[in-house]
Amino acid sequence: MWSSIVAFAAASFLIALSPGPGTALVLRQSVRGRAGALATVAGMEVGVAVWAVAAALGLSALLTASEIAYHGLRVAGAAYLIHLGVSALLKAGAPLPEAEPARHALRAGLVVNLANPKLGAFALSFLPQFLPADAGRGALLVFALVWVAVDTLWYLVVVGVLDRVRGLLSRARVRRAVERVSGAVLVGLGLRLVLDPR
Repeated sequence: MWSSIVAFAAASFLIALSPGPGTALVLRQSVRGRAGALATVAGMEVGVAVWAVAAALGLSALLTASEIAYHGLRVAGAAYLIHLGVSALLKAGAPLPEAEPARHALRAGLVVNLANPKLGAFALSFLPQFLPADAGRGALLVFALVWVAVDTLWYLVVVGVLDRVRGLLSRARVRRAVERVSGAVLVGLGLRLVLDPR
């Protein structure tokens, strides 16, 4: 069991390293301050926890089995990513605004992960691969918590590093580049979610 957990933690860390919408959101929020970046991470990890526990309980299988629910959530998630990306692109040339309320950053992180059915499908296929043959439902929940913990620790490291260079990120030219790059990434990921049916 312990060797399976260690292997799963290592695999979860490698997955966390892969950049995605969460990384783009955290980068955008880090320009405005550490509090917003941490709130974004908190929202994202609540979303990961929901999908991980849903997979552990077998609930995400219901979503992936329903074409209407799956594609409806996929389009909604894509629309939200595109909205965030376009907003970043439009604000790229504006003066640096005050940090937005933490609840807005938390909501953005939460919605981005909750509205991504591919995360649920991934959890459904990823978690069981590391379970011992005789493991029960409780073990699956433990693995779900390990996934959330590893993902959280990685993003806390990212926030810490970005906070160290926030002075650089806050410079007008650098901030414009950050907004444009993160905005383009979010729009691109949203379009990819729309165009890729699975």
